[in-house]
Amino acid sequence: MNKFSYILILSIFFAACTSNTIFEKPKNLIPKEQMVDLLTDIFLADGGDNIKNIHLQRSVNYFPLVFEKYQIDTTRFKESNFYYTSRIDDYDEILTRVDERLKALKKQFDAEVKLNDSLDRIKRDSLRLSRIKSPRKDALKPNLRGDSKKEFPK
Repeated sequence: MNKFSYILILSIFFAACTSNTIFEKPKNLIPKEQMVDLLTDIFLADGGDNIKNIHLQRSVNYFPLVFEKYQIDTTRFKESNFYYTSRIDDYDEILTRVDERLKALKKQFDAEVKLNDSLDRIKRDSLRLSRIKSPRKDALKPNLRGDSKKEFPK
């Protein structure tokens, strides 16, 4: 009898743990692929909160722009996100793909910054070399005052 009660309590415990974690699929669930795109943009919008934009403004709320881009409202996003978080395998897959995209974007951004830095360095070096090699402008001007103290370069 003791073994039977132990198995009964253990089975009730496992049933209680698993039955409440999976939520009902919402009617307007955002598909996984669109959820990956949406979460990627949400993470970018969240990261851009402390960076100045082209109008030199900080603390701009970009989240409404993200929801407008995908033509969804916050309620639909919350329901879909809540559903996917209850299905940990699906949500893990979504977040893994979001992480891969963010890393690829970071790599692309770093490559563009490196290219711009090298182009700026080349431009500065070429300007510095052109100043060194070019003769002074006033040395090429003829002496109009009549005194012959200045000579033209040979």
